[in-house]
Amino acid sequence: MNNLNQRLVVRLGFIGLVPFVLLTFACWLVHPEWLGYFIKAQLAYGIVILSFLGGLHWGVTIMADGKDVEEARRALIWGVIPTLIAWCSLINMGVGFLVQVVGFIAAYKIDKRLYESYSIPSWFIDLRLQLTRVVVTAQIFTFIAANVRN
Repeated sequence: MNNLNQRLVVRLGFIGLVPFVLLTFACWLVHPEWLGYFIKAQLAYGIVILSFLGGLHWGVTIMADGKDVEEARRALIWGVIPTLIAWCSLINMGVGFLVQVVGFIAAYKIDKRLYESYSIPSWFIDLRLQLTRVVVTAQIFTFIAANVRN
């Protein structure tokens, strides 16, 4: 990947954090009557991004030519698991944030192992760690706001 594309990936990754950060701040700053809307928006955005992370595995696996069939099968199966975790976060808003935190951490740990096997550049794995840290922090602070401010 050329430097232009790497810079673009990094920029877009950090731009993708904007809703997480803004919604977290909003949960602490808005009038309590509006709090529920921002909590739901944060939960929904987490669902979208967690599902996106699973979908990345489909693209990587399909593009990886000549990989072990069993390894490819595991990667494709894992590709749907983050979406299922995200869906489970809808069961209850309070528990939903905790489910997403576990999902984002698990996704990073499994992604790191799978991406290394597909020779994904280390800068991307490092980026995923940085993004995951911000997302998990945002989800935790939103969970706290939801419980403290309600």
